Amino acid sequence: MKLISWNVNGLRAVLRKNFLEFLAEEAPDILCLQETKCTPDQVEALWPAHYATYWNCAEKKGYSGTALFTRTRPARVTLGIGDPRHDREGRVITAEYADFFLVNVYVPNSQRELTRLGYRQEWDRDFLAYLKSLEASKPVIWCGDLNVAHTELDLANPKANVRNHGFTPEERAGFSAFVASGFVDTFREFEKAGGHYTWWSPMSGARARNVGWRIDYFLISPSLRPRLKRACIRPQVLGSDHCPVVMELKP
Repeated sequence: MKLISWNVNGLRAVLRKNFLEFLAEEAPDILCLQETKCTPDQVEALWPAHYATYWNCAEKKGYSGTALFTRTRPARVTLGIGDPRHDREGRVITAEYADFFLVNVYVPNSQRELTRLGYRQEWDRDFLAYLKSLEASKPVIWCGDLNVAHTELDLANPKANVRNHGFTPEERAGFSAFVASGFVDTFREFEKAGGHYTWWSPMSGARARNVGWRIDYFLISPSLRPRLKRACIRPQVLGSDHCPVVMELKP
């Protein structure tokens, strides 16, 4: 089973680039998108018939949003985490399959001046509680743009970014809490070195110089670890300031 997560930074924009070609070439079983910035009626593309699509759109038009493309129709799909404080921005889609839950998430950014850092900490605590409530009944796969580089290996210039959004001690501690609760960062199961990133600033040719951040992830419940076949990053895929991340599971 092949799963892909990608922050497209505007689905309408990436449709004018390479999105449908990417979908045909990669042929994932499940595709999770973040920052779609649209409603389904605003997207004119005809998706391949073998994908069922589900959408969670922000109340604010042109902002945030998530989408799920899946070859196997889930038993149930829910939007949000059941908390009105967090569910107005279209950030979470949960799909229940026979042997796991899949959670597609676009985690709130704490903002350049850290004006949303307090809210981000609340989000991390509440989202972890939500994931653990799901895990009580079956394993969980969760993925998306988590808007944090966890360790110094996960960004090119850690010393210069210690108090910058996405690499504050508070945000990193929030991620550490997910790992401490048992969730496995799948990419790090295969690659221990630095230099592997999923987001690059559009300024100063950062992507060409590979001056980036790893802020897009797949995490899994520990009971799924024996099924983990591969986890990798697709930096060669263009169209967004993020690139896709991939995970494969054995049957």
